[in-house]
Amino acid sequence: MILRPFIKINVPLQSEKINMKITNNSVVGLTYELKVSKDEEEVESAPFSVEVRDGEDPFYFLFGNSGLPEKFEELLAGKGKGDSFNFIITSEDAYGEADEEMIMTLPKSQFTSQNGFEPNMLEEGNFLPLVDENGFPMQAKVIKDLGEEILLDFNHPLVGFDLHFDGEVFEVREATTEELEHGHVHGEHGHEH
Repeated sequence: MILRPFIKINVPLQSEKINMKITNNSVVGLTYELKVSKDEEEVESAPFSVEVRDGEDPFYFLFGNSGLPEKFEELLAGKGKGDSFNFIITSEDAYGEADEEMIMTLPKSQFTSQNGFEPNMLEEGNFLPLVDENGFPMQAKVIKDLGEEILLDFNHPLVGFDLHFDGEVFEVREATTEELEHGHVHGEHGHEH
């Protein structure tokens, strides 16, 4: 048996990636609970939970190109895996106030089964998944069924709300070339955001 001295090799072990911090073009995975509240006429509603993302279904996005409120990204910048966060983004810094011009009537003939719509999708209070002329996904809330027409609200569902985030950074990694080219994350767990 030939004995050789044990030499400790300091392999970087991608330590810079293990401790990678959130910066532009990094892919970020978060787990969190989102609660919202409304501050109207000096009466503030108690925050109520609208979304929970856990380790089974983290929320992934491309930092710096997420379409999320700037304040949200600003408050997460520089954090790393395992860091927790807890902050409130006011409606002013989130999705603003409702725009009446975003409430419009459209003929029901646009929402036929040939176009992939079921009659029960047009019930009041439902959110319709739609795509605009540029192919961007959007959603509209059904306000009222007017018979031949339907009244829809294209404002963001969280418009007018203060957003209360309480969560943890689940993962930070470099974006792939493909993700950078397409501007969104090819998702873990089969999700795209």
